[in-house]
Amino acid sequence: MNRYGIHGERGRRGTTALLALTLAGGLLLTGCGGTDDASNGAKDTAADSRGGSGPMPAPDRPRGEGEQRYDGGTSSGAAGENGEGEKNGDSREIAPDPDYLSTFALDVDTASYGYARRTLSEGRLPDPSTVRPEEFVNSFRQDYERPDGDGFSVTVDGARTDDENWSLVRVGLATRPAERQSERPPAALTFVIDVSGSMAEPGRLDLAQEALGTMTDRLRDEDSVAIVTFSDEAETVLPMTRLGDRRGRVHDAIDGLEPMESTNLGAGVETGYETAVEGRREGATNRVVLVSDALANTGDTDADTILERVATERREHGITLFGVGVGSDYGDALMERLADKGDGHTTYVSTTEDAREVFSEQLPRHIELTARDAKAQVAFDPETVAEFRLVGYDNRQVADEDFRDDRVDGGEVGPGHTVTALYAVRTRSGADGHLATATVRWLDPDSRDPHEESGVVETDALDDSVWDADRGLRVTATAAYFADALRTSDGGYDHGGGDDHGGSLPGAPGLSELSERADGLADSTDDEDLRDLAEAIEEANRLA
Repeated sequence: MNRYGIHGERGRRGTTALLALTLAGGLLLTGCGGTDDASNGAKDTAADSRGGSGPMPAPDRPRGEGEQRYDGGTSSGAAGENGEGEKNGDSREIAPDPDYLSTFALDVDTASYGYARRTLSEGRLPDPSTVRPEEFVNSFRQDYERPDGDGFSVTVDGARTDDENWSLVRVGLATRPAERQSERPPAALTFVIDVSGSMAEPGRLDLAQEALGTMTDRLRDEDSVAIVTFSDEAETVLPMTRLGDRRGRVHDAIDGLEPMESTNLGAGVETGYETAVEGRREGATNRVVLVSDALANTGDTDADTILERVATERREHGITLFGVGVGSDYGDALMERLADKGDGHTTYVSTTEDAREVFSEQLPRHIELTARDAKAQVAFDPETVAEFRLVGYDNRQVADEDFRDDRVDGGEVGPGHTVTALYAVRTRSGADGHLATATVRWLDPDSRDPHEESGVVETDALDDSVWDADRGLRVTATAAYFADALRTSDGGYDHGGGDDHGGSLPGAPGLSELSERADGLADSTDDEDLRDLAEAIEEANRLA
């Protein structure tokens, strides 16, 4: 297995003759019990790591020598399912059949990056299991062209890395700008707030109270708010209340929140959705906002049971979930799964500035939805692409054949969002021409009619170097390389000497070089978000 975690190239000569021999001898091999190679070959033809079978190459397009598939960068692919290969870090003996499609549900979560910054600021490296590269990448706003109406624009670009024939290809999706407050639909927001004992730690409940108070003053008169609290039990502190001249009641409920005992997250979610359903408003955006450290320790702590409750209410009533994580100890995995089941997204706050941005700016601005069940599919051209890897989106994979099955869940996206997916792509030597086509499919949030938009990229459009590409691609690469390094075992970290690869992605610089790159970006743009990124990389380099 090469250092990118991608199956090594295996030449395929005499394809036609070999296929004929295989078909003719299949019965004989079966009757004789077969060989290990024959058995693996059968599995490889049928298996797809996303739960479906990959498409066969078109009859009029012969496979190029060494063609193969890469299933999106997870370690739970077909080899892992067979109990061999990738789960131990080694590729299978027989490479799978080619699959040049990559399909995933859109994701605008950013909690993983926020939590990593918090952990690093406390002098600790984050647990690799909490690092999701797509959330690092999507924490930075991009300047993609915006569509005029609902739906998406599609931008595809890329640049070559220092590793021969390897490039980073970026798929950028953008929704229309957010409307002014006065132009959006009214909102019915049910806040489910954790008041367990752990929320007494500074930077948890106090942060939420301050930010919620500010947000209450910024919402419109026709908006509605309900508040549910939970510790060992759940309680509806404030039923759905139209703001108007009742803001004082909302402020009183917020100011009266106090930390209590255990964390019965299951009761909080159940009561929260019951309150949201009771106060549901037709023609409004109905949403549950969960504020918690997600450390369930009493009552129903079974994640699947809690998740099913969220999924049921989403299906029946269209109530989406927005998860806001807090605290130095944080149940990252549970919060992410809750938001995925609730067709929402997650973020993480650790400072007053974070909380004000999330509650007072992001939430009111992005209450509206512009796309439901959004999925992306990228088709790589086998004549120019030898192999590829999707960076992150491990939990958002969709079977290729389900791309246009609108019963299959996708992601919910609002106005003002950008979504970025990054691929490591190895092109064939001397390849020239069409590289990839990216298509996004979504449902209109009101009519549920399906729509699609596509974008393409050619090999000659790739910049010569990632570090000489436009600012947006450099930011994307820096964030992805950083996440990749944090997910790499301790031996993968580089302090500027010895191993010159800080992670597993092609062209990965060491953390010391990456810190310098991030510093340069921050200096040239005077962007505070990039300054925070540079400081986080510098701290990771110090701790590694």
